[in-house]
Amino acid sequence: MSKKLTGNGLWESSRMLLPQHKEQSLLKEREMPRQSVMPPSAKEIEMIRESVVLPMVLEIVLKKVKEVEKSDQTLKHLYSAAAKVLAKHIRQDIQHCRRSLMDHQIRIQGCIKEHSEIVYTYSCKGAEGRMTITRDYLREDIGFKIGKYAKSLIAIIQQEGKQRGN
Repeated sequence: MSKKLTGNGLWESSRMLLPQHKEQSLLKEREMPRQSVMPPSAKEIEMIRESVVLPMVLEIVLKKVKEVEKSDQTLKHLYSAAAKVLAKHIRQDIQHCRRSLMDHQIRIQGCIKEHSEIVYTYSCKGAEGRMTITRDYLREDIGFKIGKYAKSLIAIIQQEGKQRGN
């Protein structure tokens, strides 16, 4: 219970709590053994980081789609279609990442953008924490991820080409 709500009567009055029920609830709270809060594992930290970075990757890819579609490049339809396929794969990964966060009882609560870094607060199975990501790291990781998605798309296209060639 928050310090602001206990002892000032607001919580009690808004809940229509009988004194007997309040005492019973406080007794249960005292009797419950305190669970030791474990810090997030390396896998959970990676999931948090992915859930933060992937939406940024998607935003950049979609921005590039718009830029290509407005350009006068000869192969703009091909580039735009390829970028849209990348965006589709990124969206799928974002959904998978969000499901994994929910399965592991992880919530990302907030974001504070500072000069050269972004600070995210999260809760993981009762443990509260902060994750700081620098803009330089983000730039590098986003470039790496876009490259990874592009390579996987190229591999699919090459595999399709080999199958049609035979």
